[in-house]
Amino acid sequence: MASEAVKVIVRCRPLNEREKQLGCKVVVNMDSARGQCFIQNPAATEDPPKQFTFDGAYFVNQNTEQIYNEIAYPLIEVSGVTEGYNGTIFAYGQTGSGKSFTMQGILDPPSQKGIIPRAFEHLFESCAENSKFLVRASYLEIYNEDIRDLLGPNTKQKLELKEHPEKGIYVKGLSLHTVHSIAQCERIMETGWRNRAVGYTLMNKDSSRSHSIFTINMEICVVGKRQELLRAAKLNLVDLAGSERQSKTGAVGDRLKEATKINLSLSALGNVISALADGRCKHVPYRDSKLTRVQPIPIMRASNCPMWGHCSFPSQHTGS
Repeated sequence: MASEAVKVIVRCRPLNEREKQLGCKVVVNMDSARGQCFIQNPAATEDPPKQFTFDGAYFVNQNTEQIYNEIAYPLIEVSGVTEGYNGTIFAYGQTGSGKSFTMQGILDPPSQKGIIPRAFEHLFESCAENSKFLVRASYLEIYNEDIRDLLGPNTKQKLELKEHPEKGIYVKGLSLHTVHSIAQCERIMETGWRNRAVGYTLMNKDSSRSHSIFTINMEICVVGKRQELLRAAKLNLVDLAGSERQSKTGAVGDRLKEATKINLSLSALGNVISALADGRCKHVPYRDSKLTRVQPIPIMRASNCPMWGHCSFPSQHTGS
């Protein structure tokens, strides 16, 4: 796999109100110019901080607009989706770390509009340069290892993964919606978002209990000197459920069952990424989870694929 095929960035959010009330301390620092993250052990301040290097590192004072322009924009614009290559952006991290905030975003301030709506705007602006194009969207979630269509007539219906000799792995019965504008894309996203499975935990009152995958299918007709060329590509925008520790979230009953499934699928995803990154690995364990079998993950081998990492501040309770 080419070294530029996968990019990993980390973004740190500020302390939330609950953490402030608990007296938590900030132990993370960033050197954005070098893409480095530093974590200091508050119990051993004389020891040097642990250091990690990423393709990008973004601290609390850096907004989603900056992240999109530096990381996501090249995926779509420069030899990316609009050129006929598949692409995937996904947010990974523990529950409550701000994954949905980065992917979905907020309208005010505008600089914090999420990656998904920014991608809509970017794609339609790029398509407008061509006289003929078709954009279709789908939105699914994986909840307790069951696949559900967030835009279908019955959002609780379980869908099956199938394998086709030509088009590979696909979700049977997943609805595909033709969209003609940015506003239509945003309405579809909002509809699907309302249908997602969420639940309360001690770390996040609106914790995502499923992995959601918003896929934009593009077909662009490019007029050449002698003939018309068709470019087809997919952009997968994935908001993963957060990894959890039961001792931190207080999850019991259904919440605990959900957390177990979430952690197992994220572990399978980690194994797939490790196998892809290891050039000597002959087996990639895609089949260990529906998350890794469904479309966005297998295309990583052949596609540009920025991977998003998130972390909340590792904190120390002053009363502990």
